Amino acid sequence: MLRYLRRPAGFYKRLFLLALPLILQNLITTSLGFVDTFMVGLLGDTQLSAVTAANAPIYLVQVIIFGLMSGLTILVSQFWGKGDMLAINRCMGIAMYAGFTIAACTAAAMFFFPQTILSLVTDNALLITEGSPYLRIVGISYIFNAVSSVYVSMQRSAENPLFGMLVFATSMLLNTFLNYCFIFGNLGAPALGVTGAAIATLTSRIVEFLIVVCYAARSRRVPLIPRALFRPGAATVRMYVKYATPVLLNETLWGLGTTMMTVIMGHMAISADMLAAYAIMGNIDKFSTVSCFGLAGATAVIIGKRIGEGASKDEIYDLSWCLLLVALGLGVLLGAALGIALPGVFIPYLYPLFSLSPTATEAAATMCVVYLLTMPLKSFDISNITGVLRAGGDAAMASVIDLVPLWLTAVPLAALTALVLDAPLIFVCLGLYAENFFKCPWGIVRLRSRKWINDVTRSIA
Repeated sequence: MLRYLRRPAGFYKRLFLLALPLILQNLITTSLGFVDTFMVGLLGDTQLSAVTAANAPIYLVQVIIFGLMSGLTILVSQFWGKGDMLAINRCMGIAMYAGFTIAACTAAAMFFFPQTILSLVTDNALLITEGSPYLRIVGISYIFNAVSSVYVSMQRSAENPLFGMLVFATSMLLNTFLNYCFIFGNLGAPALGVTGAAIATLTSRIVEFLIVVCYAARSRRVPLIPRALFRPGAATVRMYVKYATPVLLNETLWGLGTTMMTVIMGHMAISADMLAAYAIMGNIDKFSTVSCFGLAGATAVIIGKRIGEGASKDEIYDLSWCLLLVALGLGVLLGAALGIALPGVFIPYLYPLFSLSPTATEAAATMCVVYLLTMPLKSFDISNITGVLRAGGDAAMASVIDLVPLWLTAVPLAALTALVLDAPLIFVCLGLYAENFFKCPWGIVRLRSRKWINDVTRSIA
């Protein structure tokens, strides 16, 4: 197995230079959510739980956008290997049309029916009242974010991840500053609490969008070709539907499954405590996996480009195992780091910052223990599913491997232990993360079959 790690000189340097900006971009994006959670958490448990509940439907929009970006990566990385700028513009145009339409429709639903949507997440009337203004405003922000994210994804797939890192760094810094002003009423601004956090997010997304528009108009790396961007053509639409729709459905159903976890906890007897703990654990998860998703993004670009360049299946297979072993090693290191951080940092310093109740503190610590044990498998699965299999055009099977364990193991077990059996916290947490024990062996079987290696650009050759 270790023979796969022997690569030509300069390979790991190239991998590092490609993955590092993606990791930093993911870290910046995650920090944006953490800043909101942290600053709102300073207002109290109720406000933190309300924002957590409101972020459940918003999270669905985020994963849909991520699905569009992932589907775009499959196509752009291979067309980048062929140097086909016209096809890249066509694929980007389809993704932008889809992203804008979906974001606009969901924003309208969140704006006009926020209480109805939140009532699907929790039956706590106070949380619904507190979270509704946040939901109405933040939903609008994703209209702008959908378009900017698609363009950033295209640049990343064309081996320019630094651009996305700079865009989202600017967005995060602006959001943090505006949170400081509008949540607490600093520098002469009104103290708007949860609503202030939503205004800060919307403003930063608009600025992010304007930066992308200005850059796109001047970029020579992948020049805009309006006739291809706005009129992508039927052949490209069919290709995008074939390879990107499974990814979009995957991310949507995966996001819905994850949202179901929030719904399950929102209907527990200790719903406020569980939602507060889950909000904090959610941010720990995002920070822990930024490097995993960064590595997976680099993996997708490297694999997709080599397929587009016409490399043999044997070379692609060996290269994939190399990248997946790196991902597994990364997961081991992350799990060990969390094992040290839990007693040394989280329990004595992090959790008290959020004024958690004893029950919420216990729940957060228990979630973290189960989570860190599954970290190596999680890291491997992220690179295998979102990096290797999707880049090879095997999006449909990747979706099956990603979704079946979630919906047939994790969601039922979480509901059974939390709502039916009223089981101890450790069993509820095991249910929350049960999917990780089934994805890895199934993914390896698919990887070894080599059926996932496909040149998707032949569809419109």
